[in-house]
Amino acid sequence: MPLAPGTHLGPYEITTPLGAGGMGEVYRARDTRLERSVAIKILPEQLSKDPTRKQRFEREAKTISSLNHPHICTDIGSQDGIDYLVMEIIQRADSTIPTNHFQPFRIRVVR
Repeated sequence: MPLAPGTHLGPYEITTPLGAGGMGEVYRARDTRLERSVAIKILPEQLSKDPTRKQRFEREAKTISSLNHPHICTDIGSQDGIDYLVMEIIQRADSTIPTNHFQPFRIRVVR
C-alpha cells in the first residue's frame, strides 16, 4: 500500500511519491529535524515479510553506505513493519532522482 502524504517514518514526513519498482517505492520526504528534502526508499510491509527480499534490501543499504560518502545513504530505519533507507535527493531541471539511481553506461575496452 503506497504511503500517503503526511505519513511519518521516524523524523521523516512523506510528501510525494517519486517512483516504484520490484524492490520498493521511493518518496520525497522532509527531514523534520534538519528541515531538508530527502528521498526515502521503502521496502513495503508485504515484502518485509519475505526473508530473501528483506536480506536483499539490507544488503543494498549496507553496500550503499559502504561507499563512504555522506550524501549517498544517510539513514536507515524500520517502523510499523516498513523498512526504509534515506538518501540525498538531487534536483534536476528535468526530474528529481535519488542519488542511487544509476544510468546504464557502455564500457569501451582499449587494447
